[in-house]
Amino acid sequence: MISRKYERVVFSFFMSLFMSFIMSFVITYINLDFIDGFVLIWLEAFIKAFACAFPIILVVGPIVSKIVRKLVIEGN
Repeated sequence: MISRKYERVVFSFFMSLFMSFIMSFVITYINLDFIDGFVLIWLEAFIKAFACAFPIILVVGPIVSKIVRKLVIEGN
């Protein structure tokens, strides 16, 4: 298993993986519909999106967590 000290990196990796996978599919479909070569075009978009999303989530994630902690009240 992976050490707890890498939790933020592992979370960022999987969050960016799933989000870029789904979002690149949706945006590629919206822009092109299902055309010949759709899968290859989508996978290229996914790789590019993931390359951007992973470092962005690593940097922005802690900022978002702080904002959420300030906005959410304690208790029920």
